[in-house]
Parts: sequence; C-alpha cells; structure tokens
Amino acid sequence: MGDEDHATGQHRLTRRASIVRAGGLLAALGAGGWKSGLLEDASAAARGGPAGVASGALKCVLAPEQSEGPYFLDADKVRRNITEGKPGVPLELRLSVVDASTCRAIRGAAVDVWHCDASGSYSGVNGAASRYLRGIQRTNAKGLATFTTIYPGWYPGRTVHIHVRVFISGAVVHTGQLYFPEATSNAVYRRAPYNRRSGRDTRNVVDSIFRNGGSRSLLGMKAAGKGYVGSITMGVNR
Repeated sequence: MGDEDHATGQHRLTRRASIVRAGGLLAALGAGGWKSGLLEDASAAARGGPAGVASGALKCVLAPEQSEGPYFLDADKVRRNITEGKPGVPLELRLSVVDASTCRAIRGAAVDVWHCDASGSYSGVNGAASRYLRGIQRTNAKGLATFTTIYPGWYPGRTVHIHVRVFISGAVVHTGQLYFPEATSNAVYRRAPYNRRSGRDTRNVVDSIFRNGGSRSLLGMKAAGKGYVGSITMGVNR
C-alpha cells in the first residue's frame, strides 16, 4: 500500500481496521543530524531505541490527545491526493509516526486526516456522499505518511486546523489536531479563494482546543513553489 495512490482502487473502507490489521512493524529511525562530537562508534547504539532515550541523545514527545470533533467519518479512502479538485493553496502534509518511548519510527501505521475546504465546509456532512479533503495513508519504513491537499480554510469559533487519527493493528493510538503558524495563515488568506471571506474570529492563542497542548501540534511550515509543505512527528504509545 505504502505512499502510492491506488491507480484503480481508491476504494472506500467500511472500517479502518481492515487496512491497519497487517501493520505495526518497527523500522529504525534515521540517525542523521548528529553533531560530530557524538559520532563515536561506541555511541552508535544509543542513537535509536531505549538506550538513546535514556542517554538523553534522543527526545520524543507524546503527541497531545485532542478532540475528534463532530466531522469524523468512518469510511475514508486510502489515497495520497485528497483534494478532489477543491481550490486552494497547495499543501503537502508529511506526517511521521514514532514510538514515544523509544523514538523508533513505526512502519505500517494508518494515518487518517480530514479538514475543511477554503470556505470552511467539511465533506460528508448532513448525509452528503462527497469525501473531499479526507483520506488515509500507511506509514513507510521511515514512519512517514504523505498527503497532497490544500491549506484549510476557517469557520467561526475555531482556529485553522487539521484532524488526525493514528491506528496500529486496528487500534486507535492517537487522536489529535494539527495547527498552523498564524503568520502562514495570514499570508494564505490574502490569496484566492480564501480572500473572498473576512471576519476570521479565532486565532491559536484563544482557541479553546489549541490551548490544551496545541503548541506541541504546530506543523513546521516551508514554502514550496506556489504552496507549502507542513511536517510534524507524532509520538504515540503502542
């Protein structure tokens, strides 16, 4: 299944357990980025796993649990591109899943995301059959799941966010929300089609859900062509 789109099988799942049951294998987390003073052969084993955590060389943070919200739907599609033609600023989501107790990447976890469109609307609401801006990907050997989507819009009473759930072997191990730096949202909302709306009433600092651990769920944002890449590592308890 991996990161690739199903060319002929963007099939709807009746339950997420049917795609995650075979998952759950661990893969070693990459050891790049170490300072030269730590690159001794004797310390190599400490770069990953419990020894690395115990030594302080690695630090993993448990992703904060947050509200699932009212717009979760069971039966999303397994696919990388979830836009379904919806207009908006391109956004590539790069979501990594690691074991919070060992810092090791988790292979085969199912990552489920859903968010509103540029106008603030969710798909599948009130019996609608549409499933835009919703989808599932399985993490690869590096613990990474990637989605092609658009920057979310906003709706009254909530700051800008994306919902996420992580499943391992059919069990939910994380339910959370992902957030954006305000400077990035301000820049995006000056562009079409977002600039057709005004009156955004809720920022991160006053959002009732963001205040409960949202600062640890901020996406790292980088400009990429006409859009952005948003990345985060989610530490979960197996």
